[in-house]
Amino acid sequence: MSVSYDEVLDEVADRIAATGSIGKVDIGALLFWKRLRANTPWVAKLHGMADVTIRGVTAAAVAAVRDNSLEVAEAAGMGRAALSGLPGFSSGDALASALLTAAAPDRMAVYDRRAQSALAQLEIELGVAPGRYGRYMRVVEGLRQQASALSHRAWTARDVDLSLYWLGG
Repeated sequence: MSVSYDEVLDEVADRIAATGSIGKVDIGALLFWKRLRANTPWVAKLHGMADVTIRGVTAAAVAAVRDNSLEVAEAAGMGRAALSGLPGFSSGDALASALLTAAAPDRMAVYDRRAQSALAQLEIELGVAPGRYGRYMRVVEGLRQQASALSHRAWTARDVDLSLYWLGG
């Protein structure tokens, strides 16, 4: 992975920091960043929605994951639940986790098939029941704390998800 890989994530994170919500352009950029297909029915439904409506939904998700009074896993679960009303976000956590990570890059982490594979190698089971992203973030937070304690620097959730990405590759 090149050093410029996260440029799209960083740019979207900057826009979210300025607006407090996630718009269609931001979601499209993160689709590109995650290398997901955009020619699906849910993308067409999302694209047909007014951006102001999408921003209203995503503002609640952004507020949740940025709420430092909440534990990371609780904030993650609330942010993920807020997104579930949008087309394409009722199931699956890969793109939703990218949005939430862009909204709170210091707290949240990306979940995808490679992270799931790495967790399986570590014999950590998340299950498929609703609330998986919150459970994932509880695991990531635990790994982050362990890695920070063993390292000369503080680890971020993004450091952990990148490690899981490489392990799960």
